[in-house]
Amino acid sequence: MEQSIEHSTIKTIYLVGNPNTGKSSLFNALTGLTQKIGNFPGVTVDKKSGFCTINNKQVEVVDLPGTYTLKPTSEDEKVAVDNIKALNQESLIIVIADVTNLKRNLLLCSQIIDLGKPVILVLNMMDLLERNKQTINIDLLSKHLGIPIVAANAKLNKGVNVLKETISTYTFSSVSFLEKSAINGSVDETILRYKKISSIIQTCFDGGTDNKFINLTKKIDNIITHKFYGYAIFLGILFLIFQAIFSWSSYPMELIEQGFLLLEGFVSKLLPQGLLNDLIVNGILAGLSGIVVFVPQIAMLFAFITILEDTGYMSRVSFLMDKILRKFGLNGKSIIPLISSTACAVPAIMSTRTISNLKERLITIMVSPLISCSARIPVYTLLIALVVPENHTIGIFNMQGIIMMGLYLLGFVAALLAASVFKMIIKSKEKSSFTMEMPIYRMPRWNNVGFAIYNKVKVFLFEAGKIIIAISIILWALSSFGPGNNFAEIEKKYSTPEFKKLPNEELNPLIAAEKLEASYAAYLGKFIEPIIKPIGFDWKIGISLVTSFAAREVFVGTMATLYSVGDEENTITIRQKMLQAKDPVTGKQLYNKATTFSLLIFYAFAMQCMATLAVVYRETKSIKWPIIQVVYMGILAYLSSFVVFSIFS
Repeated sequence: MEQSIEHSTIKTIYLVGNPNTGKSSLFNALTGLTQKIGNFPGVTVDKKSGFCTINNKQVEVVDLPGTYTLKPTSEDEKVAVDNIKALNQESLIIVIADVTNLKRNLLLCSQIIDLGKPVILVLNMMDLLERNKQTINIDLLSKHLGIPIVAANAKLNKGVNVLKETISTYTFSSVSFLEKSAINGSVDETILRYKKISSIIQTCFDGGTDNKFINLTKKIDNIITHKFYGYAIFLGILFLIFQAIFSWSSYPMELIEQGFLLLEGFVSKLLPQGLLNDLIVNGILAGLSGIVVFVPQIAMLFAFITILEDTGYMSRVSFLMDKILRKFGLNGKSIIPLISSTACAVPAIMSTRTISNLKERLITIMVSPLISCSARIPVYTLLIALVVPENHTIGIFNMQGIIMMGLYLLGFVAALLAASVFKMIIKSKEKSSFTMEMPIYRMPRWNNVGFAIYNKVKVFLFEAGKIIIAISIILWALSSFGPGNNFAEIEKKYSTPEFKKLPNEELNPLIAAEKLEASYAAYLGKFIEPIIKPIGFDWKIGISLVTSFAAREVFVGTMATLYSVGDEENTITIRQKMLQAKDPVTGKQLYNKATTFSLLIFYAFAMQCMATLAVVYRETKSIKWPIIQVVYMGILAYLSSFVVFSIFS
């Protein structure tokens, strides 16, 4: 019995399909810039939605996570399946299928048809079929399945208007793919479905079975996934990515820094001097600049990752790394979060949702922050410059760059060793499996790359940003106020004729430094000084450890304030001031090799990121795991720093 569904009754369209079928490209083509990122109700899996205009009316389009069948194995797939089964008659399912791999794709479509849901099938990547001199009888296939079918090439926006017309005139008819009386406990339903799908494809498909794209993919895979060449190629690509990220992002990062300096100067002059001015300039804007400045690196990293995913290479990386990572309690899919952590652990931890094994996903979450993120770069750059001259080279290689790369490699090694420990601690009866589709190699979909960058940066700014700004304001308050009348005494001291002779550019940094030493933050620094003294840190470094807990890059700004540097634009001046700092007890240079390398190792291992802890709590739904993360990374950082300080002392 047919039931007419007018467009006015369709409120939501759900895009469903296997991974790597072009679902995101179709979503982008339908929704454009109306997209937004949220969470599905009650779960932490991303919900990507937007709006599409059909017959001058707005319809919401929701991009469900990719899934192969209605029998989920990961959190992402479970969300997709639960949403599909819960849809009402006001919702329409659009199944996107890769026409070059139709047999596998039609399994999911056939399962959805048997749920009795309104569904349209989109055969995507028709251009590849045509280039392979193959054809498919769409009308006959539609008759066999009993649902409307639209041919498309979402990458080039072809077929999108036809799809909209099909939606606007859609008539729902309840059909069945498999008769229930064939399905019983002794027969594998999947085998029955594939048997019928094979018969249908044989009837509707023409052009032979020789697929030149699949053949080309196999030839490339013989090199890309080779047991020796494969790893060398992967390391070469990683080296290229890191070099590009650090070199190409420097100019836009400098522009952002200069832009914020101008903005802070403008706001400082615009508002009357006082607490409000100080809060906005040194609290909110300073915190915001510490986030926005790393957007170019994050954007570039995710551009590279999306390109590697779109071309099909990332699947090969997961396949290559699975054998190695499994020895440490991880999974081949863990490599993507680990690589993503080099930009920021927040989106990296969120990307672990594709790991179906709960134990392996949890281990990946727990060790990802050990990978050096972009927030550590300013810290590394400043500290390395204190002990390694810029002209110090080994052959053609710069020693500063070698140490920087060594810190990144150290993070990867530490993550693997920590994972092997968690493998023994975390108990699970769940069997580990690794299934990864090897899609054919394709050119990246550039609009998809653009949308991925936009969405990842948006999530980073608004998810991590809210937390970091809030903590920055708290830390500003701790640094701007002190107990008793200490601040008043300092003001009185510097109002004498002796100091009034000094120009403001010399006087103000002196007042700021002394006020900071008398602030609540300083009291906290001096309170923890006995604990950090054995690893070579004084109370001033202690303050930096506290302030940079919100975001590691705050360390540089804190150092600038502590050592009375008014102009944060000049990093060399900060280095010179730190080089001149003396130990008050011994009178020797404070930032010698022992203290500096100890501080480098501490920042390499310590969990100093509130945003990461918040995401770990959200993903694990337990406060236990963030606490364990802080403790084990803190102990690792302290003990490693103690060893390094002892060796170099």
